[in-house]
Amino acid sequence: MRGMRQHSAVDKPVDWRSLKKLIPYLLEFRGRIVLALLCLIAAKLASVGLPFILKHIVDQLNADNAIVIVPLALLLAYGVVRFANVLFGELRDTLFGRVTERAMRRIGHRVFQHLHSLDLAYHLNRRTGGVSRDIERGVAGISFLMRFMVFNIVPTFIEIGMIAVLLFWNYSIWFAVIVLVSVAAYVGFSVVATEWRTATVRAMNQAESQSSTRAVDSLLNFETVKYFNNEAFEAARYDDNLAEWEQARCRNRLTLFGLNGGQSLIIACAATAAMVLAAYRVSTGAMSIGDFVLINALMMQIFVPLNFLGFVYREMKGAMANIDAMFALLRVDSSVQDATDAPDLQVDQGEVRFTDVEFHYHADRPILKGISFTVPDRQKVAIVGGSGSGKSTIMKLLFRFYDLNAGQILIDGQDISAVTQDSLRRAISVVPQDTVLFNASIYDNIHYGNVNASREQVWEAIRMAYLDEFIAQLPDGEHTQVGERGLKLSGGEKQRVAIARAILKQPQIMVFDEATSSLDSQSEQRILAAMRRVRGSYTSLVIAHRLSTIVDADQIIVLHQGQIVETGTHDELLSKHGAYAAAWRLQNSDSV
Repeated sequence: MRGMRQHSAVDKPVDWRSLKKLIPYLLEFRGRIVLALLCLIAAKLASVGLPFILKHIVDQLNADNAIVIVPLALLLAYGVVRFANVLFGELRDTLFGRVTERAMRRIGHRVFQHLHSLDLAYHLNRRTGGVSRDIERGVAGISFLMRFMVFNIVPTFIEIGMIAVLLFWNYSIWFAVIVLVSVAAYVGFSVVATEWRTATVRAMNQAESQSSTRAVDSLLNFETVKYFNNEAFEAARYDDNLAEWEQARCRNRLTLFGLNGGQSLIIACAATAAMVLAAYRVSTGAMSIGDFVLINALMMQIFVPLNFLGFVYREMKGAMANIDAMFALLRVDSSVQDATDAPDLQVDQGEVRFTDVEFHYHADRPILKGISFTVPDRQKVAIVGGSGSGKSTIMKLLFRFYDLNAGQILIDGQDISAVTQDSLRRAISVVPQDTVLFNASIYDNIHYGNVNASREQVWEAIRMAYLDEFIAQLPDGEHTQVGERGLKLSGGEKQRVAIARAILKQPQIMVFDEATSSLDSQSEQRILAAMRRVRGSYTSLVIAHRLSTIVDADQIIVLHQGQIVETGTHDELLSKHGAYAAAWRLQNSDSV
């Protein structure tokens, strides 16, 4: 076994049941699979036939009355069969390659779709990089598994079986016994030795990582090392790590020597036993010189593809573990599910009603405590309150990112938990506090709000969000790239893009989640102008931090620790001299 590459998942037990999950994806091209298998068998027949042609060539050349034309014909046949072996192998790879690639595409697409169907709680807890690597490694694992199982392992064992049968049929059962026993010993030893090497390989990788970490950490803190005159101390610690790495490398080399040595010993013993038996039968006249050459060629032909069995076994373990990790993503169920045969939400007016809504992320920390309010159709209702009062949670519950612990949320009298999530979210647009844009053009980011919208509809949304003048000033206009997460735009510009995108969705309900909380006064006024322009076209729910942005609201709801403590218009709440009035005075005093 040469040049073993390490895999992060090789130490995990293999769950071969994952192979069953691949079968439906592979059966899309049944015809190709049949043709690939026929090519595989043809290639192996040609491979096994080569030593037999070689036998006849040797026997003809060794004959006293050899006719030149007969060896020449056999030599031409040898060349044709060798070419056929390569040709059928290439055809098999080409035919089955399409099957593998389509399976990789289908599985990757299904996992991606499934991840988007999961609830917000899963995505808040997941590690994006880890999930992405699971998909990448799983798809790559399918490629590796199919390539080595279909193109290496399975053909090799088919060839071994064919050779054993031919040796038994043409010569002696003892040749077949030598082949089968030696292959079983080779496979068993390779598997056991590879498992044994795992600990040494892991220790070597760990030592290498520690030495690398130590070096990087020391160099990154170069100034601190200099401040305390610890150059010699750092060098000594690094050398200690290198010493551990050196010992681990030495142990790894010794175990590799043991594996390769054991494999070579089994091959040598098997070949020697076969050659001794063949030489004896030649001496008794039971076999010819050509038969002796054939036996030698077949024995070498058996063990050459098995030489990398240790590497293949270890990598297949890693591939299976990665495939299982990818399929594990499909086993994750969303905690927010559509009811069986749930109908689509039908929105005529757009009235939103919260009735005795209770919600908590953790049972020991309630967020909303039995709140009830109504947002009449085409009116603007604002929700204000301190941090942690539950304002943004209300928006997430309206989108049904989470299910309620108690109570109901109704849109035009329909419980949102009883309708499809897709239809619910089609009816609502949101302008979030932190607008995240794709690394694409301004036009593409706005068009994302409704990918089926026409260019005229996109530009109408741009004008309603007061973005047309800004876009006209840009050298590339609407094609200006916004950069990673929209970093090339200011906060106000991003928010107006978000408003245009939300307008283009053409919803019945619009939610503004603290859309101006982090903007300067000039940007805030432009956003407010855009919000006023769309007022009356939608039912508006505004979650606000800055009270100046909601003075024109039809109703203001004041939250405190998950409960509604005040409701009314701006003037009504000021006259009550309560929590809202206190917050208004505080914000105005800060602005003076």
